[in-house]
Amino acid sequence: MICALLSSVCFGTASVLQAVAARAATPGSGGGVDVTLLWRALRQWRYVVGLGLDGLGFVLEVVALRTLPIYVVGAALAASLAVTAVVASRLLPVRLSRVEWTAVAVVCAGLALLALAAGEEGHRTGSEALRWALLATAFGVLLVGVVGGRLPDRPRALVLGLGSGFGFGVVEVGVRLVDGVDVADPVLYAVLVGGGAAFLLLTSALQRGSVTTATAGMVLGETIGPAVVGVVWLGDRTREGLGWLAVVGFAVAVAGSLALARFGEAPEAELSGDLADHARPKAP
Repeated sequence: MICALLSSVCFGTASVLQAVAARAATPGSGGGVDVTLLWRALRQWRYVVGLGLDGLGFVLEVVALRTLPIYVVGAALAASLAVTAVVASRLLPVRLSRVEWTAVAVVCAGLALLALAAGEEGHRTGSEALRWALLATAFGVLLVGVVGGRLPDRPRALVLGLGSGFGFGVVEVGVRLVDGVDVADPVLYAVLVGGGAAFLLLTSALQRGSVTTATAGMVLGETIGPAVVGVVWLGDRTREGLGWLAVVGFAVAVAGSLALARFGEAPEAELSGDLADHARPKAP
């Protein structure tokens, strides 16, 4: 659980740095998902530091997924928005309202309930069909990017955010299924494709869409689906008689995270000093 929470801290802090860098990157031409955006964002030092934190967070996430049910880790990762909100309120000229501070407390309460109710990690290895379905889902995320990138701004942000959530969800489930490096295992490629596609879709959504909508879609995509897979196909369980508490804790943590969705990025209108020198105005 400590690893899951530390992973959330890494991802939440990285979000602040990457969101500013994504907006500061030179806009591409044309519509759709900008496949060269990641390369341009890498020229921003904040994005590079954010990627370093993401890497550390991923290592901690792997450790957590190897010892905890997926629904616990998923809720902890969604709680990274609470971390982002707190970090933004300390490092940037962004202030949390009373409602948002309450949402942070709600997220913490939900995670505490999950920690009390969580049972052992399931030990099922998953069927061959599940492994190929995971790979198909990963490539489906790329298709979502192609289709969603051509939509108008409002639905575009939701679709890209939801698609990125599915991609991160593929990684969560895939980490549980991977057993060493086997080039014949479809799960290995599912993790690589799903993770890469998720980063691309989320970065594009942060740069040119409604961040609140995109982040909310990401939270839903990366929590609900993987939690269901963990319980139904991989054998994740709760402590005896505490299944209801786990459901309540999961719902509370995710709901609190959704209330903080606007902190998927730091609003440029409130940036100042050095950050403002590098930030670009939002697209209407």
